[in-house]
Amino acid sequence: MSSKDIELVEVGPRDGLQNEVAEITIEQKIELVNSLSRCGFRRIEVGSFVSPRWVPQMAGSQDVFGGIRRQANIRYAALIPNLRGLEQAIEASADEIAIFVSASEGFSAANLNTSIADSLDKLSNVTRQARDHKLRVRGYISCVIACPYDGPTPPDKVTELAVQLVDLGCFEISLGDTIGAGRPNSVSRMLENVLKRLPASHLAGHYHDTGDSAVANIFVSIDHGIRSFDTSIAGLGGCPFAAGAPGNAATEKVDKALVDAGYQTGLEQTALHQAVKMAQAMVKS
Repeated sequence: MSSKDIELVEVGPRDGLQNEVAEITIEQKIELVNSLSRCGFRRIEVGSFVSPRWVPQMAGSQDVFGGIRRQANIRYAALIPNLRGLEQAIEASADEIAIFVSASEGFSAANLNTSIADSLDKLSNVTRQARDHKLRVRGYISCVIACPYDGPTPPDKVTELAVQLVDLGCFEISLGDTIGAGRPNSVSRMLENVLKRLPASHLAGHYHDTGDSAVANIFVSIDHGIRSFDTSIAGLGGCPFAAGAPGNAATEKVDKALVDAGYQTGLEQTALHQAVKMAQAMVKS
């Protein structure tokens, strides 16, 4: 990979849609993934095998995986919380899975109903069985800059968790600024700490745009050697802690900023524009 090559990992069908309140059908989700598959992404996060009681919008992820037209050069991923989710991901023929943990005890208790230590203990069984099935495992860490309950997150805590997830077998750690609190200075401090223990090739950035700083945070991350970033088509997915504010960084916004700066994302612009229009129509319907 050239130093000018940047990978955008499309998370709209999962992270983008999971907080949407509008009713979105299985067929619409399938068509969105099919549209994204024509854009040139190498990885698309299709859905999540969590309890529909907690995340109703992700109900039917099995059917979405079963209905999409898969491209040979794309890995279709699923977020899972536990061994049952892993079983469902295997049944759905997911190409890789993602697991998640919080860098904040307050966020872990509120959103996962468990402590960070207990989360890691449960996930160790998941990663072990995933390896048995030859499934690649990606790790998410939420609240890497700040938590809505505990305030600023110490960079040492993020580093510790990232190393533990790599030790569990994760090939990449996505560092999530869950509430969009990050600014270039705070993101730089966090990355400098993590990079003392892990190479940039093991890391990805997941910066929410709540504070309109996602693009700036991506560029400072590039300066630190990061070359993989999570984005969501049409900015799907608002911030649950700031009503009306943007959440996920919009794929097309990030893509334009990167291309204008001379980087290469490999995305096909006509197909990307069509996917944006489809995503916007879905959530307005």
